Amino acid sequence: MNLRYQLDLQLFSQEKTEKATPKKRQESRQKGQVAKSSDLSGASVLLGAFMCLLMLGGFFKERLMNLFTEPLLHHMNISFTQETILQFFGQMALKILIFMAPIFIIAILLGLLANYLQVGFLFTGDPIKVKLSKINPINGFKNIFSMRSLVEFMKSIIKLTVIGLLVYTSIIGQKAEILQLSHQSIEHIFTFAAKVTLGLGIKIAAVLLVLAGLDYLYQRYEHEKSLRMSKQDIKDEYKKMEGDPLIKGKIRERQRRMALSRMMQEVPKADVIITNPTHFAVAIKYDATMMQAPQIIAKGQDYVALKIKELAKEHNIVTMENKPLARALYARTEIGDSIPADLFQAVAEVLAYVYKLKGRVKSR
Repeated sequence: MNLRYQLDLQLFSQEKTEKATPKKRQESRQKGQVAKSSDLSGASVLLGAFMCLLMLGGFFKERLMNLFTEPLLHHMNISFTQETILQFFGQMALKILIFMAPIFIIAILLGLLANYLQVGFLFTGDPIKVKLSKINPINGFKNIFSMRSLVEFMKSIIKLTVIGLLVYTSIIGQKAEILQLSHQSIEHIFTFAAKVTLGLGIKIAAVLLVLAGLDYLYQRYEHEKSLRMSKQDIKDEYKKMEGDPLIKGKIRERQRRMALSRMMQEVPKADVIITNPTHFAVAIKYDATMMQAPQIIAKGQDYVALKIKELAKEHNIVTMENKPLARALYARTEIGDSIPADLFQAVAEVLAYVYKLKGRVKSR
C-alpha cells in the first residue's frame, strides 16, 4: 500500500497572496503608508473655492470695488509721510485679508476634511525623515520608469484632456455672446466673464472630484496589494508576536521552578501528608479559626512527591498512606482548593487520627 502525504506547497512559496494582518496594517499606518489620493484634496478645495465665489459673489464684488475706489476717494489728498504710508498699506493689507478670508477658510476646512475622510487622524514624522534610499539615483531612475509613474502620467493626460474638452465646449457654447462683447459695457463684460469663469470652474472642479474619487479607489487597491503577505510572512510575524519557543520554554520552566519552590515552603505548615505511597503525595492543612474546610497546600507526583515526603520527615509532619484518597485528592483538587464535599468524611478521619496521635506525643 502506498502512503501519500498531502503538502501545501504555498507554505514554501514567497508569493504574497494573503491579506495583511492587523499588526502589519498598524505598522504601515505608523510609517505614514496609507491609501490616499492627493487629487481628492485638491479637487475638493477647488470646488469649495468656486462655490464660495458663487454664493458670496456680492461680498467679493463689494470688497473688490472698495479696494480700488477707496484709495482714490479718500487717500489722494493726504500728506505722504512714513507714518501715513505705513498706515495706508496696513489698512490695504487688512482689506485684502478680509477679502480672501472666506476662500482661505473654506480651502483649509475642505483640505482637512478630505484628508480625514481618507486616512482619519494620523500624525507621524516618519515620511519626512532623511533616508539615503530617497536620494539614491538608481532607485530614482527605477521610479521614473515604474508602473506607478506610468499610471500617474496617464492620470495627468486624462485630466488635461477632460479640462481641455470642458473649456472648449464652454467657449463654443458662448461663442455668439463673446462676439458681441465689443458692443457691450465694461460692467456687462466683467459680469459675463465672471459668469463664464465660475461656471467653467465648477464644472472642472466637479469632474476632477469624480476622477479623484476613482483615483482614491485605485490607491486603496494598490495599498492593499502592497500590504499583502506570504504565508511565511504570517508565520514569522506570529512567531515574533508569540516569542522564541526556546525562550518561552525557559520562561515556563523558570515559572514552574518558582511555583514549586513556593509550594515546598508551605509543606512544613501542613497537618498531614497523604501518600500513594510512592507516586502521589498531598499536603493538607486545617485551621478551624480561619478555614471552613481543610485545604490543599501542596501536592506532587513521583519526584515532587518524594521531595514533599522528605520535607515532611524533616519537620516531623505525619505521613499517612491511603492510596484511593491520595489519588482522588491529587486528581480533583488544585493547590489552594478546599477538600471536595464527598471526601470530607475520609479526610476528617485522617485528621482526627493525626490530632489523636499528636495528643499522645504531647502527653508523653
